[in-house]
Amino acid sequence: MALSNEDNLRLNVMLAQKPQAIRIDDSRMIVYALTEKGEAKVQLNPNCNEEKYLKQVRELLSTHFLGSPGGYPIYLRRWTRMGQERDDESLERLLLLGEPEAVVAVVHAAQLNDDIAAKAWWAMPASDNARRMLYHDEVVKGNTGPQLAEYLVEFLPFEEEQWAIGESVKLVLQPGLINEQTREKLWGQGKRKNTYLLGFLAADPDDLPIEVAPSASYSIAEERLSGLSEAGNAYAAQLLRLLSAKGQAFLKTLDQVVKKPMNQDVVVGYLRVIQHYFQDVTPDCTPQEGVNNTRLYATSGSAVDMQSLISLAAAYIKEGQDQDLMAITEQVPELRRQIEAMLVLSMVSELVVNPIFARTDAIGTLMRKKLEPVSGPLLELTGVFQ
Repeated sequence: MALSNEDNLRLNVMLAQKPQAIRIDDSRMIVYALTEKGEAKVQLNPNCNEEKYLKQVRELLSTHFLGSPGGYPIYLRRWTRMGQERDDESLERLLLLGEPEAVVAVVHAAQLNDDIAAKAWWAMPASDNARRMLYHDEVVKGNTGPQLAEYLVEFLPFEEEQWAIGESVKLVLQPGLINEQTREKLWGQGKRKNTYLLGFLAADPDDLPIEVAPSASYSIAEERLSGLSEAGNAYAAQLLRLLSAKGQAFLKTLDQVVKKPMNQDVVVGYLRVIQHYFQDVTPDCTPQEGVNNTRLYATSGSAVDMQSLISLAAAYIKEGQDQDLMAITEQVPELRRQIEAMLVLSMVSELVVNPIFARTDAIGTLMRKKLEPVSGPLLELTGVFQ
C-alpha cells in the first residue's frame, strides 16, 4: 500500500523547500524538516500499519535524495563509525534520510564541521551525539560547541553511566564552552560524586580549581633541578610538576577518586588519567623475570601487579643506564623515594586491575575492598610527594 495522496503531496512540498535536515517522530507520526525559513512539519495520516507506513516515508526520502528506495542501507553499509573519508555533501545527505543511525554516522565522521554539527544536533539531540561532536576542535570553537556543552551540563543529573558523567565533564571543560560559574558548580558536585572530579583530572590536571600548598620538598627540588628541567630533562620537569602546588592539587584530587570509585569504569578512568599524566617519564626498562617491559606490557595480555612495578622501578634506578634519571638522583639524593614513586606511577595502566576485574563484576564497597591490592599501593605512592 502506498502513501496516502495527502501525505505524499505534503511531503513533496516539504522536500521542494530544500531541507537541510530531516527527523521523524515515530511515536507522534510527524516528519520535521529544517529549512532556511525555519522548521516545517508534516503530520502523517497512515493508511496501514504505522511501522510499514514509516518505512514507506523513509523510502520516499531515500528515493528523493539518493535516487533509490533501497539506497540508504547500501549507502550506510559503506560507512563506518570509524569515519571513512566523505565530503560535506555526503554527510548532509545522511541527515536528510530521517534515520537515527544515519545521524550517528555523521557525528562520528572524522571531517565533521560546525555547520554540519548544528544540523546533526537539530536532527538528533542526544548526549552520546553531543559528546562525540565535542571531540572536534572545529565544533568546540564554533557556534555549536557551547550549545552541546550546555545540554550535557543540564543532562548530567540524569546520566546513569559513570563513564558518561566523567566524559561529559571532561569535554565541557574545554576552553570557551562553559563559564566560570558553571565550572565551579561542577567542581562542587564532585564533593558528592567524585566521578565529576575524574572529569576535571582528565580535562586539565594542571589547572584544578583548588588551592593547595606546594610540597615541603619543592623549594629544594626547584633550586637543584630547574636547570635540568629547562635543558629538557623530562624526569626533572615531572618531579617539579608533582611537587608544585598544581601537582599537589592533582594528587589530592586523584586520591579522592582512588579512595571511593563508584564502579569499574571509574577505576579504569583514573588509571588512564595516571598513565597520561606520567607518560613523559615512562622508562624503557629491560624486561625482568615475570614482568614485561614497561613499553610492551600496555599492549600485552600479561597481568601486571603493583608490587612487580615497584620492584621494576627500583631495579631500573639501580641499573643506572638512564643518564637523565641518574642526573636527578645525583642532584636530589634525598628525594630518591619520590623519584622511585614517580617511576612506578609512570608504569601504571588498567592492566593492574585486569586480574581483579576478570574475577568479579562487583561495584561499590565490595569492589573497593577487592581493589585494595591496587588502590593501597597507589595511595602510598601519591603520599610520598606530600
